[in-house]
Amino acid sequence: MPKFTFRQLELFAALPEHTTLGSAAQQLHISESALSHAITELETALGEQLCIRRKARGMHLTPTGRQFAKRAAELLKEASALADGLGDLRGELKGPVSFGCYTGIASNVLPAVLEGMARLHPKVEVSITVGDQYELLRALEHGNLDTALVYDIGLPADIERMDIYKTEAMAVLAENDPLAEKEDVDLADLVAKPLIMLKTAPSTEYTQLMFAQRGLRPNIGAVVPQIDLVRAMVGRGLGYTLLMSRPNQIPISSEGKGLVTRHLRPRAGQTSVVAVWPKEATLSARATAVIHYAVEILDAIETE
Repeated sequence: MPKFTFRQLELFAALPEHTTLGSAAQQLHISESALSHAITELETALGEQLCIRRKARGMHLTPTGRQFAKRAAELLKEASALADGLGDLRGELKGPVSFGCYTGIASNVLPAVLEGMARLHPKVEVSITVGDQYELLRALEHGNLDTALVYDIGLPADIERMDIYKTEAMAVLAENDPLAEKEDVDLADLVAKPLIMLKTAPSTEYTQLMFAQRGLRPNIGAVVPQIDLVRAMVGRGLGYTLLMSRPNQIPISSEGKGLVTRHLRPRAGQTSVVAVWPKEATLSARATAVIHYAVEILDAIETE
């Protein structure tokens, strides 16, 4: 039977993310020569070439190497689950959780979740990845995340999900905007104003769809990639925006300018923020604890 160590499996499982040994070694906090030696030892133990290394062209895995890296990652997760089970017997959770969050909600939901997890499960190490919906789904598919918080929009069939909180599209206006005096706002009343649109998936496409469904065409004032910048521009009176309702929202921009949030008339963009993970994956007790705490703390908070 071939003999290799968990450390060798850990090193090799990380290789599909890299095109050079140097970048892999840097991420893994190991010298390039030590990483190369570990790969050679694995190849010798298995009697198979796993990796093609060329100084001028970088590094890539053979088909056998790609399969071995995938299986190595699965074995490492199984070993981690075994350790989780022992921790459960002692009544404690311990170890890492790779947790993703959609960029548009990260500043509103992550602090509350991380604070609670640190208090309830101090030995759980939560690492955070923030990105758009597509980036997070790819990371889940490649096994780089345990779970992620995203919108329940356009999710693939091979994804499991659990509702975290309900949400809907809202109009965000400067506090001195005449429409801010109304209880709710019709999209038709907004089309003449400049729309400051958040450029991230799925927010951009969803915003365009809401106008198209009403037969309206928005007047695009600016398309920007950061939600704080969107809100700051609205606070300056440069236009309005449409954002999903979210917990822990404050009625001022990053510059201290007043903002007013109003329901749309008729209501639009109603969906949920959900925790997602691949159907073939078995969630660790640690990841499950993060999801359940997110439901507990975020579903109870007013999201308007």
